[in-house]
Amino acid sequence: MAPIVHEGYVFIGAALALALLLGVTVHPYAAIVPGVLAGYFAYFFRNPKRDISMDASAVISPADGTVQEVAHVEYDDFLKGPGNKITVFMSVFNVHVNRSPISGEIKCQKYVCGRFRPAYKDSVGYENEHHLIGIENDRLRITVTQIAGILARRIVSWVTLNDTLVQGELYGMIRFGSCLEIVMPDDVKVMVAKGDKVVGGQTVLGRMSD
Repeated sequence: MAPIVHEGYVFIGAALALALLLGVTVHPYAAIVPGVLAGYFAYFFRNPKRDISMDASAVISPADGTVQEVAHVEYDDFLKGPGNKITVFMSVFNVHVNRSPISGEIKCQKYVCGRFRPAYKDSVGYENEHHLIGIENDRLRITVTQIAGILARRIVSWVTLNDTLVQGELYGMIRFGSCLEIVMPDDVKVMVAKGDKVVGGQTVLGRMSD
């Protein structure tokens, strides 16, 4: 597994090239800012190795961050019924690669253009640009939505309809600072609360009863 996702190399290379250019043609001190930016880009696009413990009864967090909201949903189109929505906010300092919360097949995919309001606002899931996938296996179905924020102007997805994902598998990322919404059926017990810190691929957000 690469320590940096491939989307990051363009940003890192551009910043290093600018640092070299300014350092040679202007002054060595002029290379400081783009050099620092190159370091930040390497940090932002990092892809740390994660030990994923496969658990068919669990819905794991798709991202690192903070639980911003846990709310009941009266009806979800993909679930065909009520559910519980968990919103995970990612700051610009969190790991931004996104992982599949469960193993299953992508049965629904929607990309919606929209605004770029701050990702901590309550209505961003409806107003902001977002990308939703519905994942289904023989036990349950969930939706995961990547939502752009005021700085996150690019949602990256490496999957498409009918692809099969393994729990914890990387499927995309968001640049730069954003949130994800996970909607689970009512019969999946919520295991986190607002304010909790979560780790992508490891923290259990919900658990099915056997």
